[in-house]
Amino acid sequence: MNSWSRWPGRRKAAALAGASALVAAGLVAGPVNMAYAATQCDVAYSTNQWPGGFTANITIKNLGDPINGWTLGFTFPDSGQRVQQGWSATWSQSGSQVTGQNLSYNGSLATGASTSIGFNGTWSNSNPAPTSFTVNGVSCNGGTTPTTPPTSAPPTTPPPTTPPPGSRVDNPYVDARGYVNPEWKAKADAEPGGSRISNNPTGVWLDRIAAINGVNGGMGLRAHLDTALAQGAGYIQFVIYNLPGRDCAALASNGELGPTELPRYKTEYIDPIAAIMGDPKYRSLRIINIIEIDSLPNLVTNVTPRPTATPMCDTMKANGNYVNGVGYALAKLGALPNTYNYIDAGHHGWIGWDDNFGASATLFAEAARASGSTVDNVHGFIANTANYGILKESYYTIDSTVGGTSVRQSNWVDWNRYVDELSFAQAFRQRLISAGFNPNVGMLIDTGRNGWGGAARPSGPGPLTNVNTFVDGGRLDRRIHLGNWCNQSGAGIGERPRAEPAPGIDAYVWIKPPGESDGASREIPNNEGKGFDRMCDPTYTGNPRNNNNMSGALGDAPLSGHWFSAQFQELMRNAYPPL
Repeated sequence: MNSWSRWPGRRKAAALAGASALVAAGLVAGPVNMAYAATQCDVAYSTNQWPGGFTANITIKNLGDPINGWTLGFTFPDSGQRVQQGWSATWSQSGSQVTGQNLSYNGSLATGASTSIGFNGTWSNSNPAPTSFTVNGVSCNGGTTPTTPPTSAPPTTPPPTTPPPGSRVDNPYVDARGYVNPEWKAKADAEPGGSRISNNPTGVWLDRIAAINGVNGGMGLRAHLDTALAQGAGYIQFVIYNLPGRDCAALASNGELGPTELPRYKTEYIDPIAAIMGDPKYRSLRIINIIEIDSLPNLVTNVTPRPTATPMCDTMKANGNYVNGVGYALAKLGALPNTYNYIDAGHHGWIGWDDNFGASATLFAEAARASGSTVDNVHGFIANTANYGILKESYYTIDSTVGGTSVRQSNWVDWNRYVDELSFAQAFRQRLISAGFNPNVGMLIDTGRNGWGGAARPSGPGPLTNVNTFVDGGRLDRRIHLGNWCNQSGAGIGERPRAEPAPGIDAYVWIKPPGESDGASREIPNNEGKGFDRMCDPTYTGNPRNNNNMSGALGDAPLSGHWFSAQFQELMRNAYPPL
């Protein structure tokens, strides 16, 4: 998975918008406790409801001095209104009084800063909006507009959305709550401290034909979609991941289909997925599809005449089944009015070199027009899927120099033009637009495992002795080599999922669920088509794709996709921002 390759050794010389809304804003209206004397606040409250239930989305905006820690308070007007399950805050209710207290990552609000929280609730008599709110005991005064009245639809009818169900929006993550996979949540909750992150939305991986209906009694595609409706989720994320000859350069994530089995991919995999996703009862959901990670970049970096070429990648380039398979998936899934297709775009340590950057954009455009598809079926691209590339280096940029020598000449950067995922994703977006994709195309960045916190995280730039000491001493990405991709030792949870975090970026997402292995650290017989890749072996001394460095992998790892408790605990310990 995420088979890195530039050309090693070739060192160059040179909304879900609410159906009701309440905005409460105002200055402090009287004497208050000294600790909160400068608090001023604005609270926006919106609901989407159906008979007996509703989803509430709340935005708190700090209009006063910076605060470090907040507690939201309000009173339900009707005694039958109850909070059932919430996110992004610790929720409690006593009688009609409701409080929501910040979590560790969203407690600090600078002047003008906002945070979004919410909950699912029930009601028995009526569901009026609260008429007043407090933040840290200070009133936020304002009026309300009516909430959406109950309908006579059956309880399974999803909450209404604006725009109408099935209408695409520019960014599917904005004003929408993400689906929390209950199977992943249960595993996370079973770990000590896991409840701190278990309410975050993660990707659901459809990594074989059997996954459509559920494997070994687990949830299938329809079960996940039905549960998303029951949660009142606005969006749900799926990884479409079963190309013939899958992951031609990484044995750990090989798939069930042989290199020539494109017909099976179409009729037994993509067609059934499209049929289920096309059920009208799911039209209120924004269905986000991550299309075939690691496939297309391999056709750029791991084919002849590159030194990193593999026979399987040469085969898949020659037979065209990656390109045509991706095109077919885009066409079939893109035909549905409420789907959003994001193609995997590798990561900065794979596509960031000049040899790979433009060639990848050109190949992606070819795939987007294959098998009857068009670029209109591509809503965006995703970087760093299931990988560990740091979101943003803090202590150097690609323009940094030491004694007049560019950091591009350091062993770590190795003439790459990008040092982190954010700068890469923003630049690659512009190159994709130049290749023919729509100007409003958006980028996602998988931040589930790229936090790199903990004791090993540098606190400042490295020594200015030379470019190598400068980069190695200050780089936040603590891998041995950028080409290392399997169960990396020392990694941590990264930024929590959120929409519109930076220009051109639709969202930070957790597509690879934290705690799921990248591959087994030793050979494990299985019926999942997954081989043993030495890059997952902690004793492996490397290959041309990582310039013959140690793999940096954790030991005792299970098969890819299986739960890896030790890694999950390490990811939480090294989270940045800290948990």
